[in-house]
Amino acid sequence: MGRVTERRKVIRIRDGAVSSRPDTLVAEEPLEIRLNGKPLAITMRTPGDDFALAAGFLVSEGVLAQHSDLHNIVYCAGATADGSNTYNVVDVKTAPGVVIPDITLERNVYTTSSCGLCGKASLDAVRTTTRWPINDAPPVRVEPELLTSLPDRLRAAQRVFDRTGGLHAAALFTEHGELLDIREDVGRHNAVDKLIGRALQNNNLPLNRVILLVSGRASFELAQKAVMAGIPILAAVSAPSSLAVDLATETGLTLVGFLRGHSMNVYAGEDRITLQAVAAAQG
Repeated sequence: MGRVTERRKVIRIRDGAVSSRPDTLVAEEPLEIRLNGKPLAITMRTPGDDFALAAGFLVSEGVLAQHSDLHNIVYCAGATADGSNTYNVVDVKTAPGVVIPDITLERNVYTTSSCGLCGKASLDAVRTTTRWPINDAPPVRVEPELLTSLPDRLRAAQRVFDRTGGLHAAALFTEHGELLDIREDVGRHNAVDKLIGRALQNNNLPLNRVILLVSGRASFELAQKAVMAGIPILAAVSAPSSLAVDLATETGLTLVGFLRGHSMNVYAGEDRITLQAVAAAQG
């Protein structure tokens, strides 16, 4: 839709010299997600891949699990009082027979980092709603060197970041390091939802032999999304949260943080990473 970036005037100060110029900024607009005609959620996002974002969000919420669960997704015409279409409201229609879980604020508040529920309630909620338990058989095995090569490849593929410097990114790689898909957004959780939503649209769930790489930290919410899609390995260039580590440990997710340069921290699921060389050096 051509709304990924916008131009704004900026006063630039460099070494005491003042100048005025237009600057390219990443666009941020609200997206209302409706489910079968009823308002469900609003997220701030970078326009683009809105249908995938909505589908991925509903995978994370336990509503959709496979392509056949989805009837269609449409922009809502007449979304404003004057009847114009803002392209900021989408309606997801499920296929006949799909059972809709009881999606309420009280039930799904665990998906936000500011929730008031305890950690155990959050972990229980994911465990009871996921329809794709992590099941990579035979187990995915990756070399540390492969993981350390991925952040540079992610950065090289960030097209909008090069113009704005203001976007998070998430990417899916095969266990052999092949880039499958990359999405950018002002919200890292939205970028992951876009990846998962595209996988659902392409009938590729569960994603049980891929690596999910995110450009920022690994929050509980991102670990939750990985688990709900059946992803076995989540890697982040920054730190994980304690609850993300707990969820990874409980569900069998391999969680890697501080993936920078030639180093990383493995917080859970170390069996998927070949550590023989490290163990031999320590011995």
